[in-house]
Amino acid sequence: MNELELLRNDLDTLDRKLMELFEQRMELTKKVGQYKKDHNIGALDTAYEKELLKRRLLLIDDPLRRADVTNLYEAIMSISRRQQRRIINENKRAAAYQDYLKSLSEYRNPVEDPRVVYQGEPGAYSEMAALDFFGSKTSAKGLYQFEDTFKALKNGEADYAVLPIENSSTGAIRQVYDLLAQYECYLVGETTVNVSHSLMALPGVSIEDITTVYSHEQGLFQCEQFLDQHRDWRQKAQPDTAGSAKKVAETQDRHAAAICSPRSAEIYGLNILAEGVNQNSNNTTRFVVVSPKMELRNGGDKICISFTTPHESGSLQEVLTIFTVNNLNLVKLESRPIPERNWEYMFFVEFTGNLAAPGMNAIIRDLIQITNDL
Repeated sequence: MNELELLRNDLDTLDRKLMELFEQRMELTKKVGQYKKDHNIGALDTAYEKELLKRRLLLIDDPLRRADVTNLYEAIMSISRRQQRRIINENKRAAAYQDYLKSLSEYRNPVEDPRVVYQGEPGAYSEMAALDFFGSKTSAKGLYQFEDTFKALKNGEADYAVLPIENSSTGAIRQVYDLLAQYECYLVGETTVNVSHSLMALPGVSIEDITTVYSHEQGLFQCEQFLDQHRDWRQKAQPDTAGSAKKVAETQDRHAAAICSPRSAEIYGLNILAEGVNQNSNNTTRFVVVSPKMELRNGGDKICISFTTPHESGSLQEVLTIFTVNNLNLVKLESRPIPERNWEYMFFVEFTGNLAAPGMNAIIRDLIQITNDL
């Protein structure tokens, strides 16, 4: 046995002792959690944790290790706090877990010949996403506002809505996240569309004739560099990109142009004055497929959840620890402000996994117990 193997053996011996001490500590914090539950005390005691960390740092002579000790005890306290929250919230959040199990047991299979809605006019990138996901023969209907698509799902007028969730150039589509928080629904699929904007106008109009340009606000943001070369143009945001082309065609305004997909030019009889006017040549929008019912589709490898956390230090860290402990890859974390609750947020998390996978129910149960509104 060489020196390295001897050192590793010594580390194994120390680790066994550490595990024994860790189990003893968790048994004690379990009793603390039960006491807090019996006496209606919250899991977080900020003053105590700060004092505990201060005392532990006094035990370290080497100042270079104090940061490591701080990280170690922050992790230990987070794990202990999570266990206490499970105990304190065991009955409070039991109904939420049962609701989840009920939705899981009542999942539906993908709808054949579905009624699909999207926001916008024919030619919108959302329509392209719907046809890409469901097939070119799918009956897809455009609605005026994002919320109209959610209302159609709620009222049973549609089986799915296809909505943009984020763009590689401008980030999250905030209106869609806010509506996902407002309406109880499920994300059952996704697709991406390469977004290549064109500037278009009525036949015979030249770029020198333009004084006003229409597009969705995202389209205007994505073409800032191009529009900066035409600062005399008035920029007017519209509900969607294709609707901008429709407006130019209907008004017959020879001083107006639209920024939207090349397909819109074909649909509304416009001429393209400039192609690829977005500054990012890899400009891509990710779309989600929204359903009023849970579905378990073959090949599903991502789970999306939303939740709030107690407005306390370390609450979000406790949630993230669950992903680390269970070796789950967190691929997206988005936050949106909660109306009427200043500086508090609804979190949207996407992580790798499948709801039907063994052990996933236990992970969801842990998440429910330490969050609110999951």
